[in-house]
Amino acid sequence: VQLVESGGGLVQPGGSLRLSCIASGFTFSNTAMSWYRQAPGKERELVAGITDTGSITNYADSVKGRFTVSRDNAKNVVHLQMNSLKPEDTAVYYCYAPRVQVDIGWLYDNWGQGTQVTVSS
Repeated sequence: VQLVESGGGLVQPGGSLRLSCIASGFTFSNTAMSWYRQAPGKERELVAGITDTGSITNYADSVKGRFTVSRDNAKNVVHLQMNSLKPEDTAVYYCYAPRVQVDIGWLYDNWGQGTQVTVSS
């Protein structure tokens, strides 16, 4: 199982970034996916989630109306579009799959390596 994030970087307040997470090694199309983030000195927190079909999404209150999670099951990728970024959005962002189906059964608690997002002027 591999989850590889990309798209992080340094952006000014009010700017935008689009994170991507490319998945491999499991049946992506039947897997719910999430984005988490962890700021220095803080606990990891859920940012957004999306069901396997993409029909249902959920967001942390702090990012509602600014962030959008989406997925492309044909390409095994999940995105996080982040607009109107604020300094408090600075964190390492992680792609997460709570349960994935592989040949031998199910694997749980699967994390990517993370990508740094820094919002600063």
